[in-house]
Amino acid sequence: MTVNGTERVVDDVWAGESLLYVLRERAGLPGSKNACEQGECGSCTVYLDGAPVCACLVAAGQAAGRQVRTVEGLCDGDALDVVQQAFLAAGAVQCGFCTPGLIVAAHDLLARNPAPDDATIREALSGNLCRCTGYEKILDAVRLAAARRAGREVAR
Repeated sequence: MTVNGTERVVDDVWAGESLLYVLRERAGLPGSKNACEQGECGSCTVYLDGAPVCACLVAAGQAAGRQVRTVEGLCDGDALDVVQQAFLAAGAVQCGFCTPGLIVAAHDLLARNPAPDDATIREALSGNLCRCTGYEKILDAVRLAAARRAGREVAR
């Protein structure tokens, strides 16, 4: 599989091993979090061939020959993606456990819809749970990222 643009070979994968396990434990990419292992919380959201998926629900073998992009892969070198920057600027990073999945989900939303309304943002992020209940800051972050992508800054 190719992870964040780099070809990775993973040996001795056992039948029940998830993509999340491979990313975190074998590839050294701890950004995607392991929380529910049932696809309920979204903290492990990554792109698989350009579509967001819960990495805990994808068998590692299903990722063979495919493109995986994690939250770490959204950066351009040391430069954070505009969505990552907006989460920091808006204070949407609380305990940080849900943040990687929310960032990938927001990144996907803004790629599909550069100017989403609040209802669209809420729907797009509905598969990601924040146990700190900081949803308003998360919504602020997505609005800010959309504004910055459009070249307009939002007064804060």
